[in-house]
Amino acid sequence: MRVIICGAGQVGFGIAERLSYEGHDVSVIDVSARLITNIRDQLDVRAVVGHGSHPDVLAAAGAEDADLLIAVTQADEVNMVASQVAHTIFQIPTKIARVRAQSYLSPVYSSLFARDQLPIDVVISPEIEVGEMVMRRLALPGAVETVRFADGKITVVGILCADDCPVVDTPLRQLTELFPNLGSVVVGVFRQGHLIVPRSEDMLRVGDLVYVVAPRDQVRRTLVIFGHEEPKASRVVIAGGGNIGFYVAQQLELREPQTKVKIIEASRQRALEIADTLHRAVILNGSALDQNILREADIEDADTMVALTNDDQANIIACVMAKTLGCVRNLSLINNVSYPAFANALGIDAYVNPRAVTISRVLRHVRRGRIESVHSLQNGQAEVIEAEALETSLLVGRPLRDLDLPVGVRVGAIIRRGAAVELRGDTQILSGDRVIMFALSEKVHQVEQMFRVSLEFF
Repeated sequence: MRVIICGAGQVGFGIAERLSYEGHDVSVIDVSARLITNIRDQLDVRAVVGHGSHPDVLAAAGAEDADLLIAVTQADEVNMVASQVAHTIFQIPTKIARVRAQSYLSPVYSSLFARDQLPIDVVISPEIEVGEMVMRRLALPGAVETVRFADGKITVVGILCADDCPVVDTPLRQLTELFPNLGSVVVGVFRQGHLIVPRSEDMLRVGDLVYVVAPRDQVRRTLVIFGHEEPKASRVVIAGGGNIGFYVAQQLELREPQTKVKIIEASRQRALEIADTLHRAVILNGSALDQNILREADIEDADTMVALTNDDQANIIACVMAKTLGCVRNLSLINNVSYPAFANALGIDAYVNPRAVTISRVLRHVRRGRIESVHSLQNGQAEVIEAEALETSLLVGRPLRDLDLPVGVRVGAIIRRGAAVELRGDTQILSGDRVIMFALSEKVHQVEQMFRVSLEFF
């Protein structure tokens, strides 16, 4: 596939890195010569200095032969115009654009991105998606990571094995015997910086981050089995009243009216704006790094500090200070790809990475076959893929025990007619089933092939 990426920042670089690794023909455009030099030095991609919305720059990047445009610059307007130019002049089939300003996304203006208006095929709003991820973490505080699949019927949870985890040093095959009718499947383990797909005789260790695929009604039971019985947040302090912080506070007021919310916002003007819009949240103007402000927010009585500013270091420090002052848990927004590996050691209970959220959305539209959803894990080391099984697939009609799946691939769940199917050795995948699979990055192409339309790809 020939792909043009407008924007060489953290998200653009991450997408280019992933797609070039997979062998796609990638071109990257950015106005910053420094960023272009950096991406040229590190990746095997074509790199062009210029405005991604300019026709001559798109032409220099190979727009005439491109299959996909991904516009993720910092400016919504550049992303939108780049999509329009790509459609009108170069007839690029698929355009994906990141749009942050909520005004553009209002339902009142839903026709804006129609094909005869601004022809953007996929609009990505990271603020809303990250906000929704924060909401899921608040609902399941025992999980380090939560992602939903199959219209919410399946949840993939990342669970940290603490010192008191009851299932540490227990062979995975015994979990089914110990907890019958659980329906959850351990598909991956992040250990000492590497993701692995465990075998049935393997045992979990203290410090492991375990990825479990569970039906929606089994998620809380799964967390309890792993030693996490934390209640839902009822007193939340949010550091940062920007788009994400405001969205989370607004949704908490709508969905969890009993939850008490306080927001710490450094900008007086922004604090006044959100105070006029929110109904029950308390707004404090000041720095979340100021102990006096944290105490004014009653941080010692809060069960969760959620740090959502644009500064990773400020988020981490605010979370650490909050716990030191008595807050039970914390959750940090972290953009830097290097920080998550040290998050737990730094005292961070859970984190959200906007870059990973955006990259996962993009990968869904790059993957071939009947792919419904994709989520990238641990900076691209693995993916969870949801796909529809076609009649021509070699997965269909054979017992799971007889499937010759590549090492590094595991079936996590099967959804049939809207309900999860119990996974046993004799369970068969049928045509039309939705299958959720865990795959290490080097095995993703093989998973794609399993869900292609024709046998000619096998």
